[in-house]
Amino acid sequence: MDIKQLRYFQAIVDEGSFSAAAHRLRIAQPALSKHVQRMELELGVTLLLRRPTGIVPTEAGALLAKRGRTILADLNRIKDDVRSIGQVPTGTVRLGLPGTISAILSVPLITKCLQLYPNIKIIIAEAMSGFVEEWLLEGRVDIALLYTKMAERNVASERMLDEQLFLIAPNHFPMPQIVRLSDLIAAPVILPSGSHGLRKLVNAQLKARRLAVEPVIEVDSYESIIRLVAGGHGQSVLPLNAVSQHAKAQAFSIRQFSAQDLSRTAYITKLSDRPETRAGQVVEELLRAVVEELVTDNIWQGASIGG
Repeated sequence: MDIKQLRYFQAIVDEGSFSAAAHRLRIAQPALSKHVQRMELELGVTLLLRRPTGIVPTEAGALLAKRGRTILADLNRIKDDVRSIGQVPTGTVRLGLPGTISAILSVPLITKCLQLYPNIKIIIAEAMSGFVEEWLLEGRVDIALLYTKMAERNVASERMLDEQLFLIAPNHFPMPQIVRLSDLIAAPVILPSGSHGLRKLVNAQLKARRLAVEPVIEVDSYESIIRLVAGGHGQSVLPLNAVSQHAKAQAFSIRQFSAQDLSRTAYITKLSDRPETRAGQVVEELLRAVVEELVTDNIWQGASIGG
């Protein structure tokens, strides 16, 4: 088994189809099938199964895909490191971000990188935190900015910033200027689903105060939550940067929690057992600088740089 076979196999798993993988790799489909047959013969196991929905890996195939992805990523890092010696930083860096962070960070970060390091390509992968964590462990992203501190031993997390959360409610809801977490139970609540990081945080803080709330609506889209609140269907808890652009319409009220009652922390996260490329180091440094600039200029509202 060689690197070429690993690349071919990875393409098939990613695409879920021999024909799509062959098109991506620009080789004939029969040749691709023969490579897989040779791998299965060498390893003595079946690696792929044909299903009505497409090609899926067996348990052995999934393990090979996971390990192979790491090997291929490391090979690309070696190439980038060697090319960077004595030259400007060069290479591809994959960054995993939750949607709310990506909305405020992606454009200024990429713009700054293009200005300062044109030979570095940043790929942004955006999803809920749970998916980003999974991508990091699988080697699909090199760096992540997460609202959770991962517990895995091979993960290094460093506090980047603290972000205050705010109560938003329809204008006709009676609310004091400064609210407490207990005010959540006084009116209908709209929150993300139970698997969402923000929902877990709110539930944990409520539980610590021996409180509980049952949302009348659960939706993982912040945009949808904002529209539902503006429509008078309930109140919610959101970061200020998610709602500030809608505040001018005056369709809802925004209130701060007392004594920093509810906040969350964002962590720069990466695998400690994976060698860093020079390009990765540069992007991490740039990420820190851009975040600090966004916070200092009050573009990332409600946030403060972590210590």
